Amino acid sequence: MKKTVILMLGTVMVLTQACAQNTAVPTKITSSFSKKFPTAKKVKWDKENETEWEAEFKMNGEAYSANYSNEGIWKETEHEIEKSAIPAAVKKTLDTEFARYDIEEAEVSETPEGTVYEFALEKDEMDMEVAISPDGKVLKKEMKKNDEEDKD
Repeated sequence: MKKTVILMLGTVMVLTQACAQNTAVPTKITSSFSKKFPTAKKVKWDKENETEWEAEFKMNGEAYSANYSNEGIWKETEHEIEKSAIPAAVKKTLDTEFARYDIEEAEVSETPEGTVYEFALEKDEMDMEVAISPDGKVLKKEMKKNDEEDKD
């Protein structure tokens, strides 16, 4: 039994090292990241998909994520914000078009195209994802069934 456990631990260690070697972040990505976010702390990289890497990090005491292409091109940065930090024009849209929804999560998404405020909203048995421009224009509205409803 003891030999089996040791053998299994050895196999896990070898596989972990092999996976770590296969997922090394290319230097062009880490270099681009360091230039854009020179004050980032506690950076953790993950392979998002075949063409993209994601860094999760802390900056100014807040949690951020940033995505980069395999070529080291910055694609997007996201971070959560408090409800009190939602700009007036965006808040007005939420209050008028989504008045009966509760804000479950609020994020700022920055891309080369600009800034967008993204929200996870909830009302009764429905969840909704909404994206709103800084001037209050609804850019995306996607309804989803609440996970709890699917369990019943």
